[in-house]
Amino acid sequence: MRGRRLERHGGGGSVPLITLVLGGARSGKSEVGEAMAALVARGGHVTYVATAVPAQGDEDFAGRIARHRSRRPADWRTIEVPLGGDLAAALGEDPVVLVDSLGAWVAGCEGFVAEGGTLVEALERRAAAGAATVLVSEEVGLGVHPETRAGRRFRDALGELNSQVAAAATDVILVVAGRSLRLEGRPL
Repeated sequence: MRGRRLERHGGGGSVPLITLVLGGARSGKSEVGEAMAALVARGGHVTYVATAVPAQGDEDFAGRIARHRSRRPADWRTIEVPLGGDLAAALGEDPVVLVDSLGAWVAGCEGFVAEGGTLVEALERRAAAGAATVLVSEEVGLGVHPETRAGRRFRDALGELNSQVAAAATDVILVVAGRSLRLEGRPL
C-alpha cells in the first residue's frame, strides 16, 4: 500500500493518495496543502478538516483561522475537529480531504498523545478506496530547543506522528520560506 498512487484515466496521470506537507511557522505550508488538494480534486469537491480551535480571547489566533477560511473556495465543505477529537473518523469517505493541521490536533490531545496508528490506518483505508488525503503539519524539530518539558513532549509527539504519516505517504513535501521541496526516498 505504501507509496500507492491512483491512476487517473483520460490523460490526467497519477494522483498521490496520501500527501504530507511539512513546514515551519509562516512557511506557506497551508497554501501549498490547499493548492495540492485543489489540484487533486481537479475543480471538484474538497473536504477541509480543520483542527485548530482558538482559545477564548485569543484574537491573534482567531484572525489566523479567519485568513485560512477566507482562502477556501465557497464550495469546499469544512469539518471542525474539536480539541482532542477523533481525526481518523473525521476523514470520512469524501474523494479529496485536506487536513490542516496535525500540529494543532496533537496540541489538543490530552498529554499530546495522538492516535497515530489509528490515523495511519484510516489514511490507508481511504487510499485503498481511491480517496486522496492531503495533510498539513508543522515541522517543529528544526527550531529552537523548547525550554519546557511540555514543549519538548509536544515537539517529540508531533515529530513521531509526522514520521508515521510520512512512512505511509505517497508524497512528502517540505515547505521552507514559501518554496516547496518534494522529499524523495524512504528511511535507510
